[in-house]
Amino acid sequence: MVTIKEIAKRAGYSQATVSRLLNGDPTLSVKDETRRRIIQVSEELGYATQASRRVVLPRKVAILDMVDPGAHLEDAYFNELRDVVVSSAVEQHMDIEFHTDVNELIDASAQYDGFITIGAEVIAHDDLRRLHEVLPYGVFLDTNPAPNLFDSVQPDLQQTVIDALDEFAAAGMKRVGFIGGTHEYPEDMRLLAFRNWANRLGFDTDGLIYIDGPFNVESGRKLGERIIAERRDDLPDAFLVAADVIAVGVLQSFNAAGVIVPRDVSLISVNNQPIAQYTSPALSTYDIDRHELVRTGINLLGEAMSGLHRVKHHVLLSTTLVARDSFVPAKHG
Repeated sequence: MVTIKEIAKRAGYSQATVSRLLNGDPTLSVKDETRRRIIQVSEELGYATQASRRVVLPRKVAILDMVDPGAHLEDAYFNELRDVVVSSAVEQHMDIEFHTDVNELIDASAQYDGFITIGAEVIAHDDLRRLHEVLPYGVFLDTNPAPNLFDSVQPDLQQTVIDALDEFAAAGMKRVGFIGGTHEYPEDMRLLAFRNWANRLGFDTDGLIYIDGPFNVESGRKLGERIIAERRDDLPDAFLVAADVIAVGVLQSFNAAGVIVPRDVSLISVNNQPIAQYTSPALSTYDIDRHELVRTGINLLGEAMSGLHRVKHHVLLSTTLVARDSFVPAKHG
């Protein structure tokens, strides 16, 4: 069994420093290069595989913020996530610093134990590889652009879609549609799951998938107008909407056209942003627990730094339906 003494001798630091670092002493203050050297040596000697190890929480963390703070409602979900990261950093006594450009972070990488990324902007794979070379410990929140390089924590949107379809089925609905947006990543996993599971569950979705434009209110409004123009007298039982911001625009168009939700068509959305409770009618939507998302991300970063896992971890978190007025669930049991 590898001992603290062996690690200290190989790393060139005192046994006391090594012991305090590997046991997560929150009062220990050491240079970044000291921390990295001790963890590297402990991993090389196999100490990281011992089950009794404690997680070393990161102390100096970069936040790669890929969200435009001026986008308001369109990026409200990620803005809320940023606020949770900041409050969690205070609770965990982490020193965080924001960067909005990956190259800027690469240049400053020596200052940090690791990084956490917020936002859905696409980062070139070559840039991700360069980042991994200088800062190997990183966690992506809500996205997973480089699963072979970094850890990630995401809402389980595929299961969310399945849950929503189960709710529609329990309410006796047969014809359901999907309303979504486009982004720089490949096809949205919500749409992929909808196509797959709606077919498996026997729903009629013919001509009921509406995808166009970015994830914002204006796109939702235009899609709502298109639905009214094409299906005013042939609406489905319900639509699953990919995000609350799109649903807000859809409701605006439906209200203007005299379509009454949920009498004429029901809506379930995703994200549970604060605006969802103030729409007319109030949106039934799946809640993503931002605090759990961030807490899990910080823990993953600490585990990776401590050498507690040698393969990349990708955690999916379940979501919860917050039923309001746009969809009334069937009574279960």
